[in-house]
Amino acid sequence: MDQLPTHTTTPAGKERARALAIPLQGTPGPANAITDVDGVLVGYSTIIKGEGKLNGQGPVRTGVTAILPFGHDGVGVACAAGYHSFNGNGEMTGASWIEEAGSISLPILITNTHAVGPCHRGVIDWVARHKPEVANQWLLPVVAETWDGYLNDINGSHVTVDHAIAAIDNATSGRIEEGSVGGGTGMNCYAFKGGSGTASRIVDYGHRSYTVGVFLQANFGSRRELTIAGVPLGDQLADDNPMESYFRGGPTGAGSCIGIVATNAPLLPGQCKALARRAPLGLARTGTTGSHFSGDIFLGFSTANRDALNGRFPKGPASEDSYSHINFIPWGRMDDFYAAVVQATEEAVLNALLANSDMTGRDGNRTPALPHAKVLAALKARGAVTG
Repeated sequence: MDQLPTHTTTPAGKERARALAIPLQGTPGPANAITDVDGVLVGYSTIIKGEGKLNGQGPVRTGVTAILPFGHDGVGVACAAGYHSFNGNGEMTGASWIEEAGSISLPILITNTHAVGPCHRGVIDWVARHKPEVANQWLLPVVAETWDGYLNDINGSHVTVDHAIAAIDNATSGRIEEGSVGGGTGMNCYAFKGGSGTASRIVDYGHRSYTVGVFLQANFGSRRELTIAGVPLGDQLADDNPMESYFRGGPTGAGSCIGIVATNAPLLPGQCKALARRAPLGLARTGTTGSHFSGDIFLGFSTANRDALNGRFPKGPASEDSYSHINFIPWGRMDDFYAAVVQATEEAVLNALLANSDMTGRDGNRTPALPHAKVLAALKARGAVTG
């Protein structure tokens, strides 16, 4: 049997959306990941230990994800950024400074709802250790979260500063794992096993091409909502849904989604925010209607115009050359970049679902993986997938 192209599987060989020939719009980058944006690295700390009932020591199904816009050496270098809260039942620290300065300069961390504190401290400790000149001034890390308390002992102090530091240290380029890794370890999506997912798109612009990459911590949606390739599948996949029984008619669409959008296209902070605003449209293609109990928060950044928006305290008095300069795509030519975000977000959700397996966690709570064969059969029956 011929080996599948690398963009259809994760490094561990888990199938992604393209392995099922699901029709998807747009042209992906080489890794079909946020790391296709040159310089962007992703790292994980994954914590899986213990079985059975909660006892103050677990079971633990959680972790930390780190995204570095300019790699390790570029920590402290500013890039244009914009933040959007589609639904504010969640947290992303540093948002006030992003709104004020239009930039970020530190690693972005994603974890569970009750582990924001050690991750915030972990960024500070990493910067103080490796970039002391940056830590001499104020640090306002970006740490975002989604809730994994169905599978994880979320009230235990299992995520530590060391896990946050390890996620930063582990950050790498190229193909990355998806599914139950990093901050996505204990997450659920459409009452199937969810978690970490990514995808990218190439945008042709005049004589050159740019890349748009999306990374999601997918932890949202009710089973009945699930839609793939425009085909509603929730009713056909309604069986084996222990989460619905657990919540007994409660808000099964709860949980949240954090989305990070990266591009090497030169953009203004407001344009980065505009990209972030398009991510919910990609989520909607997979069926969600945006539960009140789902905190859906998105951040967009551009790696172009390196350090032009540096917000640190300047040295010396202003002079004739004390100016920054920035190039940007004209607003009237942004539509192809918006489309790329929507397309990559939709695929990132599917990758988070497909690159996964069943997981059992706290109190024996179980989440099944999305059944590939049933999905493929349903899509073929509706003519969405051929062959």
